[in-house]
Amino acid sequence: MSNEGLSATLRSVLSFLDSRYRLRFTRREHLQAWQARQLTYFLETVVRQSARFKDHRFTHLADFPLMDKTTMMNDFAAFNTCGLGLDQVLSVARQAEQSRDFSPTLGTITVGLSSGTSGHQGVFLVSALERQRWAGILLARTLPARFLPRLLCFWQAPLRIAFFLRANSRLYTTLSSRRIDFAFHDLMLGLDAAFKRLEAQNPDVLVAPATVLRGLAEAVLHGRLRLRPTHIVSVAEVLESTDTDAVLKAFGVMPRQIYQASEGFLGYTCEQGTLHLNESHLHIEPQWLDDQHTRFHPIITDFSRRTQMIVRYRLNDVLHVSEAPCACGRVERAIAFIEGRADEVLWLPDLEGRQLRALYPDVVRRTLLMHGAALQEYEIQQTNLNWQINVQASADHDALCQAIDESLRQLCARQGVKPAHMRFGHWQAPPAHVKRRRLKLLQLPEGLPCVY
Repeated sequence: MSNEGLSATLRSVLSFLDSRYRLRFTRREHLQAWQARQLTYFLETVVRQSARFKDHRFTHLADFPLMDKTTMMNDFAAFNTCGLGLDQVLSVARQAEQSRDFSPTLGTITVGLSSGTSGHQGVFLVSALERQRWAGILLARTLPARFLPRLLCFWQAPLRIAFFLRANSRLYTTLSSRRIDFAFHDLMLGLDAAFKRLEAQNPDVLVAPATVLRGLAEAVLHGRLRLRPTHIVSVAEVLESTDTDAVLKAFGVMPRQIYQASEGFLGYTCEQGTLHLNESHLHIEPQWLDDQHTRFHPIITDFSRRTQMIVRYRLNDVLHVSEAPCACGRVERAIAFIEGRADEVLWLPDLEGRQLRALYPDVVRRTLLMHGAALQEYEIQQTNLNWQINVQASADHDALCQAIDESLRQLCARQGVKPAHMRFGHWQAPPAHVKRRRLKLLQLPEGLPCVY
């Protein structure tokens, strides 16, 4: 191993040890004190290296304006410390997308392109040092203790990880080493194309979007694939109960989750199965969506990054908080589940017709899941006051549509809103590389204010 390779490995190892053992807080005030120290240095030193904030005179995080993907993309060069322009990085990212070769970099900077499920594609930049630290943090937060000897003991077989996603990145391949056999599977090639290579690797760890995990599970159950991973991680999509059931049935393993976006490594599932926000490396402000403080949009400040500035960055994800502390003892905020994005919230007028009220994704999903095995797949797209509902039935399509119509009308009555104009059709499976979007707000009803 070269000196450069050895240094990179040591950085990842130190990051792993730091995240797994030193930054495991059991008292909230200790975590907040750590965050305060990191934020002070970050705001006084790091953010000034970007053109956007070089002349700022803010002394507190709350003084900084909110930003989002549009803000960053409109002034991309000002939000990174390398001065890289949007056209320059988009050229590299799009070439990688077309060629499916994701190894080129801009010097030591990795360029990535988000999937664009929020409606707009974003670009992220990560330095070599940040890649190495990310690898250590990710492994520290997600690997069960039983795998640690596989990483440390040269006489044991390397840990085998199979990773499915729409696009690869040097960020992900940083995980590959002498102790980790990392295999990327390109979803653009379709799921079946991966089976032969997947069986040959026989991975210990399987990482994939929820719909892909479900597809692999169904392939195993139907005898088209032989696979026995002992650790399964869902990424990139909302993990639904039907996905979990399929994975459990096929593999006998409860899937965990990683909450990762182009904006950073945002959350992970602990050994108790609870999703925690990665607050030892991020500061997260909740923008509450209800008076009960049960749902919020996360506003993140990533004080661990040095290349691309993520300062009070508002995500449009809707997170649902856990009502009880986690038995693992961690004080990083526990999330009951990720409901989806803001454009997956459906809106209908209240009974008086004075304002629009939100129907959150989880409420709609739970209603439809009550139809059990009769409903195999579904999607709802809202345009103004119209819902296009496409379903796949296990038997009588028309009877199922009639039953769904009735259950959704009952849901609207319970929620105190007028039902939408519903039209039904047949569900069509999207390509494997396209993220699942059960609900989609295409056009908000006009003329009424929104009330969460």
